[in-house]
Amino acid sequence: MSAMPDTLLLAIVLIPCLIVAIVFHEVAHGWSALALGDPTAKEQRRLSLNPIRHIDPVGTVILPGFLALVGAPVFGWAKPVPVNASRLRNPRFGMMAVAAAGPATNFALALVGAAALGVASATGLAANALVSQGIFTFILINVFIAVFNLLPIPPFDGSHIVEGALPRRMAAAYEKLRPFGMLVFFGLIALAWALPDADIMGRAIMPPVQWLLRHYLAFAALFTGG
Repeated sequence: MSAMPDTLLLAIVLIPCLIVAIVFHEVAHGWSALALGDPTAKEQRRLSLNPIRHIDPVGTVILPGFLALVGAPVFGWAKPVPVNASRLRNPRFGMMAVAAAGPATNFALALVGAAALGVASATGLAANALVSQGIFTFILINVFIAVFNLLPIPPFDGSHIVEGALPRRMAAAYEKLRPFGMLVFFGLIALAWALPDADIMGRAIMPPVQWLLRHYLAFAALFTGG
């Protein structure tokens, strides 16, 4: 098979899975914020599942596609759903809950994908390579995005969860690191590229991803009697 069909097949499988995972992740932030008192996302019409309102051309399409083509771990981002902590009824707890809603939604989507994979295997649909690869990719991307966003590096969701869980004095000191979070992250990315044998990102992210993936596939097997 030529390289072009392989590339097209990768795009056909990867891009829809990535868009669904990222859009649902962002909308979950907005809906949880609304439930906790902040209507900012609703006011800015960001509670829609229309991907056009959430897609960042670089973070949602170009970068993930490039990473997939070169065989690197795939990650990306959408335009962040706006959350105004001062409008939340309980800002400290609210920001933790809003942050957790995104990864929790991805874990839930992965569970739905695992059930679909089990049903597809039981009914023979998984014999179609595009179906089986598509569902597996959907599970993997959702698990990866959830774990990736739980990194305690600002501005990722994990940083808001950590900040809310810390004692107030420590949380205030931690919050001061937020402007430098992306510099730290891209510094780690640069270090990972400079020292590929160290596999810095892989060692940090892939073990929990692989552990979770095994459990999701075990759940899928329940539908096949395997």
